[in-house]
Amino acid sequence: MPRNPATGRHRITRRTKIATLGIGLALAAGALVVATTTGGTDTAGASEVDKSFFIDITKVPRGTNVNQALQRQGARGTFTVDCGRNENQHFNPDNFIAQPGIRNGAEHLHDYVGNLSTNADSNNKSLAKAGTTCKNGDKSAYFWPVVRIDTEEDEENPPATDVSADREQAKQDKAAAQVDCPDVASKLADVPDQAANEVERNLDLLDNQVKEANTRIAGGDLKSDQDIQNAVVGPLKDKRKATLDRIAIAIGRTGAKPADLGGLAACALKKNGQGGIDNGGQNSGGKPAELPGVNDKNEIGDNEGEIQRVERADLTFTSGGARKVVAMPQFLRILYGDAKQSTNGPANARPSWTCSGFEDRLTDKYPICPEGSKVKRIHAFPNCWDGKNIDSANHRTHIVFSDQQGRCPQGFKNVPQLRITLTYNIPRDVQVNGQYKVDAFAQEKHNPRSDHDDFANVMGQRLMNQVVNCINFGKRCSQ
Repeated sequence: MPRNPATGRHRITRRTKIATLGIGLALAAGALVVATTTGGTDTAGASEVDKSFFIDITKVPRGTNVNQALQRQGARGTFTVDCGRNENQHFNPDNFIAQPGIRNGAEHLHDYVGNLSTNADSNNKSLAKAGTTCKNGDKSAYFWPVVRIDTEEDEENPPATDVSADREQAKQDKAAAQVDCPDVASKLADVPDQAANEVERNLDLLDNQVKEANTRIAGGDLKSDQDIQNAVVGPLKDKRKATLDRIAIAIGRTGAKPADLGGLAACALKKNGQGGIDNGGQNSGGKPAELPGVNDKNEIGDNEGEIQRVERADLTFTSGGARKVVAMPQFLRILYGDAKQSTNGPANARPSWTCSGFEDRLTDKYPICPEGSKVKRIHAFPNCWDGKNIDSANHRTHIVFSDQQGRCPQGFKNVPQLRITLTYNIPRDVQVNGQYKVDAFAQEKHNPRSDHDDFANVMGQRLMNQVVNCINFGKRCSQ
């Protein structure tokens, strides 16, 4: 199979890499972490994958894919988004959810689809303004660590050039004021089919009202916060109230219980990323930290080898076994798996690996597939939201997994479950020889249990409402 020429080889010895990475980390973080993350210089290179990490998929017990049982119960609808497979080669070693503002903070490379601006400096405002690879206009950020093929031994070469200064910048002016309004779509439990068009039209109108308000503020003719309150925030409340009333009336006309939209009309002013209804995961400002970056071959640290672009990236929202789901709030952050499972323990690590034709089984090892079968990663995200927060201090407690009956803990709500399925065309000899690996933090030594995935919902309210309706009414929607 031909290799991607854009991701060729450029090696340095492990001893040199340890010194280079250790100095960079110490300068950036103020702490010496080399000994605890890389081991002694007499150990095997972290770029060489432990052969015990591989398993013949036919030896994995059937029925170990717990997601399949949930797919056979509850609401049967699905909503699939076509965001491509990173044809534009949007890579970087950033993570604006887990390590906001820290360039190269992930210390391994991510594949991105969806939002085109995603990097360490991303925040709600920059994500909402960016373009997208998704055909339906979904601006959500979907990203996961790349998989590489590594068939070469370490060689003595000069240290790789750090070209991180070339990465895309999407920094926004955080000093600008903007209005911040409550999410409405997430408060609509069920929208009957006969009311769907009217509700969606008014959800679009709510989004446009906010855009118009922020455009007026950005014009600069309003000199004080009080001017903005009088000329923008106050009138916006009246417009939103009228629009919310139309949504409630449309639902009520169908005989369904009217939506409780009280208290959602008022918006608040946000400045410097602070204040407003919710700080929403905005960066706190100040100059971001920066760790050692990628070289001109898209290699970073011990993550070396030829990047394997996914053959398919299937992004599907399901009920996760729930009888019905409610809308996710815009800008909700969700993590899958644990990139630092060796440090944090096994609680959040999940088996993600399988082969085509063997999707009824998942393993926490790299699979060796039969001839004609392809390597796959399946990531089914947490789907029980606390109903309040779009993020939390550990990025996990605000959204958790449902139980095996699709039920959420008390006080949590079922939201659409995102399931990302990634398919790779990795030659079988590479699989048998243990020569493919997922990018990882150095201490993980490419352990497949460290596989993970990240998502930030940047869908417009109308689109999210379509997701909910497709799932709850058993439709198979694809956009």
